[in-house]
Amino acid sequence: RQMPMQLIFPALLDQLIDAKLIASEGRRQNLQGDAEVKRKLAMLEDRLVQDAFLQRELDKRLTATALRARYDKQIAGLPPEDEVSASHILVKTEDEAKAVIADLKKGGDFAKIAKEKSTDTGSGAQGGELGWFKKSDMVGEFADAAFAMKKGETSAAPVKTQFGFHVIKLEDRRPATPPTFEDLEDELRTELSREIITTMIEQMRDKAKIERFNIDGSKVTDDKKPAEKN
Repeated sequence: RQMPMQLIFPALLDQLIDAKLIASEGRRQNLQGDAEVKRKLAMLEDRLVQDAFLQRELDKRLTATALRARYDKQIAGLPPEDEVSASHILVKTEDEAKAVIADLKKGGDFAKIAKEKSTDTGSGAQGGELGWFKKSDMVGEFADAAFAMKKGETSAAPVKTQFGFHVIKLEDRRPATPPTFEDLEDELRTELSREIITTMIEQMRDKAKIERFNIDGSKVTDDKKPAEKN
């Protein structure tokens, strides 16, 4: 897949020629009339017809207006949420974290200590800065501690998570900006497509006469009939 098309084209062309030759020989032997070939062809045709039908229905029903309406409804239902900007210093042991807190209380520079001691080398190189995040973006213990703090406050005790012990400084807090339509468009398209298809199938089931048979070929009686809808 990484190779230029001009390099792989000759091999692809040979494959296509071989496929045509094999199919031509099979037709010469009238295999297109074979019962098994016809059965598989009918199954393939059913699958292609299903795909074409669903795609055409989605093209008609999954409109920009419908997507925008779903977005507006979803955003309107979101509860107000804050996000915070914080920095942290991550160390391996509680004693190390307590020593960091003691240094900070004596006037130590948070960013400098983070660069020197934090085992989170990514944020440590930035003075411990983590940027803006929502509560759901972080592991529970860290998020609970950070969102309980006030702007400019540093955690008075180490915060333990699966990664080690954190000393947190809350830089700022603000209302979170809702995700844009573009952010959610793919998710909304998938969700709405699934709902449209489910509704269509339910409507077709309601109109159709459906007979069910057990694995042994016996007819499913009404009292054993599986539920048509979830």
